[in-house]
Amino acid sequence: MYRNFFKLFFDFLFSLVGLVVLSPIFIIVTICLYIVNDRKPLFYQLRPGKNEKIFKIIKFKTMNDKTGIDGDLLKDAERLTKVGKIVRKTSLDELPQLINVLKGDMSFIGPRPLLPEYLPLYTEVQKRRHLVKPGITGLAQAKGRNHMKFSERLKNDVYYVENLSFALDIKIIFLTIRSILFKPSSVVIGQTVDDVDDIGLSENLSSNHFKKR
Repeated sequence: MYRNFFKLFFDFLFSLVGLVVLSPIFIIVTICLYIVNDRKPLFYQLRPGKNEKIFKIIKFKTMNDKTGIDGDLLKDAERLTKVGKIVRKTSLDELPQLINVLKGDMSFIGPRPLLPEYLPLYTEVQKRRHLVKPGITGLAQAKGRNHMKFSERLKNDVYYVENLSFALDIKIIFLTIRSILFKPSSVVIGQTVDDVDDIGLSENLSSNHFKKR
């Protein structure tokens, strides 16, 4: 009952209320990023959702598009703006995903949507992460995904799908709040750990991480 009705109802209700209540913050962040990112405050990217259906995820754009003399984009750390650092540190970059939740593409709680090119790399067990809608936050994120091997994150995603309940969602919400308030610095080796989902797992992860352990 919770999985098929109440979770959907809560997602719609709370995303609508959240967009209304947080609209002042949404507007302020949009204006700031519009200024520092050459009039591009939002970032769109294709991601697989429930049953691997592709949708466009929406996030605040925290990096500009500055290039070097060769015409290639500068390193991520060089393109991350001061405003972007603040937005990331407070996790406000995820705020536009309330629109994805309202549209029905995502849920508040669920496995984080990764890049489409990794779909062929999942094992049959790992593919179960797509039996539910992806979430703004999930069990792996709440438990500190930045300190997990990628294979462990996938195991947590599958565990969530197989044990989805109201109690588990509430637990994840509280753990997520705690991780946001007390998470360590996210900048590692010239790029931010929080970018792993967005700027190319291929730079950080090989296909071996997807293998069953």
